[in-house]
Amino acid sequence: MARPVRVVVLGAGSWGTTVAGLAARNTPTLLWARNSDTADEINTEHRNSRYLGERALPDSMRSTADLVEAAHEADVLVVGVPSHAVRSTLTQIANEVRAWVPVLSLAKGLEPGTRLRPTEVIAECLPGHPVGLLAGPNIAREIVDGLAAASVVATQDVRVATALQPLFASAVFRVYRNTDVLGCELGGVLKNIVAIASGMADGLDVGDNTRAMVLARGLAEMTRLGEAMGANPRTFAGLTGVGDLIATCMSPSSRNRRVGEFIARGMTVEEAVAKLGQVAEGVKTAPTVMELARDYNVDMPIAAEVEAVVAGRQTPEGAYRGLRKVAAGGEDEVA
Repeated sequence: MARPVRVVVLGAGSWGTTVAGLAARNTPTLLWARNSDTADEINTEHRNSRYLGERALPDSMRSTADLVEAAHEADVLVVGVPSHAVRSTLTQIANEVRAWVPVLSLAKGLEPGTRLRPTEVIAECLPGHPVGLLAGPNIAREIVDGLAAASVVATQDVRVATALQPLFASAVFRVYRNTDVLGCELGGVLKNIVAIASGMADGLDVGDNTRAMVLARGLAEMTRLGEAMGANPRTFAGLTGVGDLIATCMSPSSRNRRVGEFIARGMTVEEAVAKLGQVAEGVKTAPTVMELARDYNVDMPIAAEVEAVVAGRQTPEGAYRGLRKVAAGGEDEVA
């Protein structure tokens, strides 16, 4: 009898812990936590109080603070550390992961400096491994609570995606597959910037109509840049595009939306991130996205205003005044 596939998740934040919990109900799963106290709490009390409060985790899920131990155990490796930490984490275990082990990214950002997507960083650090991502409209705490949700495994190899789907699926968590890795990954990156704009709308009390306009035009910006970079525009109408955008822009649990709200209510970016206590990828990603927009000659007025606010060159009030100045053309046109 063949032994079960062993899943290893790197990163014990809210989403990494949640994905490990999903996998643990299907197959042996080990979660690497940078903090040994977090690993001990998961092993002894079956919870991760910093990120998920008192929510119970599966008894079968194990945790370790030993990165090399985690790498040695992996039949499937899931990278759940923030995008800026992917390279430094994987460099430590580049020679420890067995050949051909599939690697899935959970990160939704771009590497500072290189502008590489997380899957591209993974491919550089772990050459020869099948690389993809798991992404979708997934608010971690709702999934731990057992509410229905769906996600996408995106890899260029359909056979790999098909093998990975059942490792994370449950009766209330559907896992689809997609071969457009670029489009799926860009959706997760770009929606965080629109979510900051949505949070600023909440903080400024500009109204639901205005926020809906920002979401719709933000999706148009996401699609334009994605298509210019070579993604399938249809991907942005799916779970990793509009689905993730809606969840991130509307949920009170959304980190990027909350940062935008904090800034609009008078906090500095540094104060907002400190109050959040977690990584808000959109803050780090906004300048890099605007570099891509310039390189690909794509007009992104919403992203530009968010980047200006994050950089301190613009106020949230000024950003929304700026958006009102954009002239309206045909809806399928740029403005």
